[in-house]
Amino acid sequence: MQTSLADFIKDTPDGREADEILRSCVHCGFCLATCPTYQLLGDELDGPRGRIYLIKEVLEGGKATEKTQLHLDRCLTCRSCETTCPSGVKYGRLLDIGRHAVDKQVGRSASARAGRLAIMTSLLSGPLFGAALMAGRLLKPLLPKDVRSGIPDRLAPGRWPEAKHPRRMIVPAGCVQGSLAPIIDTAMARVLDRIGVSLVRVGGGGCCGALPYHLNEQERAIDIVKRNIDAWWPHVDRGAEAIVVTASGCGVMVKDYGHLLRLDATYAAKAKKVSDLARDTVEVVASEWTRIAPKVAMDLGSRKVAFHSPCTLQHGMKLKGRVEEILHALGLELTPVPDGHLCCGSAGTFSILQPAISKQLKANKLAALESGQPDVIASANIGCMMHLADGASVTVRHWIELLDSRMVGGPRSPG
Repeated sequence: MQTSLADFIKDTPDGREADEILRSCVHCGFCLATCPTYQLLGDELDGPRGRIYLIKEVLEGGKATEKTQLHLDRCLTCRSCETTCPSGVKYGRLLDIGRHAVDKQVGRSASARAGRLAIMTSLLSGPLFGAALMAGRLLKPLLPKDVRSGIPDRLAPGRWPEAKHPRRMIVPAGCVQGSLAPIIDTAMARVLDRIGVSLVRVGGGGCCGALPYHLNEQERAIDIVKRNIDAWWPHVDRGAEAIVVTASGCGVMVKDYGHLLRLDATYAAKAKKVSDLARDTVEVVASEWTRIAPKVAMDLGSRKVAFHSPCTLQHGMKLKGRVEEILHALGLELTPVPDGHLCCGSAGTFSILQPAISKQLKANKLAALESGQPDVIASANIGCMMHLADGASVTVRHWIELLDSRMVGGPRSPG
């Protein structure tokens, strides 16, 4: 694709990156076949190729409109198009650059800005979110049915193992996952403890930064990224083997820290090291499988599991099929999931900001997941789990809980 970027961006780091990405696109349209919003809406401008044209027009000096902004807002950033693209177009990064340029031109109404600020304030503040969730659980019987269904029950996480092993990994503490489902990190800690690895919770940071970054609050996101690096660095410096990120949505962001801070003289080297150490749950388990496998109890009977592979896992981190291999090795029966590459509609704050599209995608995904009549739905990302649980006819769990429940030598989590 030929480009001629406007003066406001062409000589900037974002401009040079956008120019390279735009030039890699060959207009083939393969991306349309795997784009969830194009499949639903049938509008070229609600598919990757159309959005690329919109972004190109703005970066070349064209006028952005509210319609331009709407089409970019409707993108889930699922990156399914990146998996499909034969030319390796880095669409997700281009979208971030394009959204930033469009928002600077178009702006947002006072009510829209207030709504986005409320979302960020509530989700970025761990204590505030935790208190609100606790209040919601206490008042759940009194709330309307559609509100009740979105408030998850609390599962007792059980005991966190004592950090007694020479081998250590760290897990960030600060995501809303700690309030919604503390059992996930605890299950991860128990799995590692059984093979002689201590998982140490590290506070002082907070959200991974993905939430504000994809809401176009990029400066705020970068501040959060730096705060996390500062909080984790003492443990990295002391030899932590890995930074275990048990939510795939956060994992994609942490693995991108090196790129985001590549031009920052103070943080570039540290950010790269953090990204290099970041591991999704399945990467950790796969690398330790020879130690884990002998401790798996294979006589617990088969259960039917439908695995929802989050977009951040299969498209963002390119780890498609890895969890399924482990679940199969546990003696679990995996049910078929039609159109497993398509997004469930959660996509961070998408389910809040684009509820109609999100609900339709969730309905489609639940129909696919439940078509094989599973006993449980497993996933790898807290956002997807909460989204799917609000409407699923069976329990939704993080897959690490299933592994924890099948390992001998310690308390079991619900499986």
